[in-house]
Amino acid sequence: MYRSSYSVYLLQYHIVTKYRNPVLQGSVKTIKEMLETFNCIIKEVNGKEDCMYLLIETLSDIKLHRLIQILKTRSARFARRDYPDTVDKYYWKSYFWNNAYFVSTVSENTLANFETYIRKQGMKSKNRLIK
Repeated sequence: MYRSSYSVYLLQYHIVTKYRNPVLQGSVKTIKEMLETFNCIIKEVNGKEDCMYLLIETLSDIKLHRLIQILKTRSARFARRDYPDTVDKYYWKSYFWNNAYFVSTVSENTLANFETYIRKQGMKSKNRLIK
């Protein structure tokens, strides 16, 4: 639980962003650093080369759609900068991510289920984003 001068709250979100091609190589360290700059608490993060699965807690003043937009923009820049050959195979236009994303709220009753679900993502793939 978090407290401010006027409220008590706990905002937990399950977020999935996905694209159809395997371009998210490397570490999720950059994504973690981005979330930390917004004072988000990362409960769980995982993914494959084509998607990200996040379970985060945020402050009450965070605009979730803006946070996701920034995550997508910065992760696209990271991928284009560090893996241009892979990215150029699939993306020749200026956009990288689809505008769509999935988000749901998480309660204390379902938190453990979401943590387990996210941990298991990518385990079947040899090309996991997080190793």
